[in-house]
Amino acid sequence: MKNYLFASDFDQTLSFNDSGFVLSELLGIEDFEERVAGMARINLVQQGGELAYLLLHDPEFRRVRREHLIEVGKRIRLKQNIHLLPHLLRNGIEGYEFSFYVISAAPEEVVQSALEGIVPPDHIFGTRFRYHPTTGEIESIVRVPAGYGKVAVLGELQQQLQLSPDHVVYVGDGSSDVHVMLHVNRCDGFTVAVSENKYLTPIAKRTILSEDALSPLIPVLEEIVGLTDPASIRQLFESHGLQIQEWDKVKTDWLTIRALPPKSLAQTAGATEVSHV
Repeated sequence: MKNYLFASDFDQTLSFNDSGFVLSELLGIEDFEERVAGMARINLVQQGGELAYLLLHDPEFRRVRREHLIEVGKRIRLKQNIHLLPHLLRNGIEGYEFSFYVISAAPEEVVQSALEGIVPPDHIFGTRFRYHPTTGEIESIVRVPAGYGKVAVLGELQQQLQLSPDHVVYVGDGSSDVHVMLHVNRCDGFTVAVSENKYLTPIAKRTILSEDALSPLIPVLEEIVGLTDPASIRQLFESHGLQIQEWDKVKTDWLTIRALPPKSLAQTAGATEVSHV
């Protein structure tokens, strides 16, 4: 039995929603995106840690209590077949066992509430707060797994499970996953992006787009397990009562072309003429 650590982000990796947006809707706050963008422009916090900062410092978010975060988790829309993911990782692939953990900058209460009955609470590492014992107000932040914070959590899990760095798989979707993916790649681990984020896809070893939580298993089966034949992968899914309906492989380039200013165009033309003389 070959043992691996399979770690995944939460917001828009296992879900369709961003926890911050759902919380803002619950509180009736309309400009969450603008506040996050403002912090990103001045690099006030690590990407992914914006919500934690707002909960601790923004007057409108200061009224949030633990029960609000639990309610947000219940409103999160999860990706399809997510309830099958831990089971298939643990004992659905012959000869392999993947220990499944969630590492997210989202508040820990949100992720635990959303994944209740699917992932054990001790397998979820999110932003952890310290609350006032009387008022329930958020007093301080204990930990924020964003940016390099995810690398630290991953290192703790790797030591706990006594796994070598090349037996680590990480799945993410956004810019807050760049640090951890670079770390995993440097240690010969395996990384999967589940979005077309322009900063992440050049780093991830594989990118796969799907509304199904089981989709990252495809590159894992191909690159780690060695099932390079699509028929074998389809057969494995069918043995668990699942059918892959659409599967298209494409290679995508991002390209922007703009017109040169007239002066630059003239200089370019002149240089071309000289080269022909």
